[in-house]
Amino acid sequence: MEALLELAKDLGHEIQRDPRFIRTQMAQAAADEDKELQDMIGEFNLKRMALNAEASKEEAEQDKEKVMQLNAELREVYARVMANESMAEYQAAKTELDTVINGIGAIINMAAQGLNPDDYEEHNCSGNCSSCGGCH
Repeated sequence: MEALLELAKDLGHEIQRDPRFIRTQMAQAAADEDKELQDMIGEFNLKRMALNAEASKEEAEQDKEKVMQLNAELREVYARVMANESMAEYQAAKTELDTVINGIGAIINMAAQGLNPDDYEEHNCSGNCSSCGGCH
């Protein structure tokens, strides 16, 4: 068992040396330092809290127009957040890293089910073979 855990630790170190991991870390740091983005995220969170507060009221006490207005404002702020260059770079980097991490999980899952790990084919595998028709 210790050999498997050591291999897992080695894999963890390899992941952290991978350019996709490094790109994701750099993109996250840039997003964290982007004042405009952070201000928009703060605005988004405030609007979400206001919407949740209004929506959680008893139906008779809810201001339907206010809920609709807050919903529209929330969608608008979300669109601005997602259009921000720092957020777009982070999302792209994170998606690429997640694809690799999901592939690793799928290979491990296949091996644990007695399947040949060499049969793994990358196609956005989630590692949950019950919903898949692609690997085997």
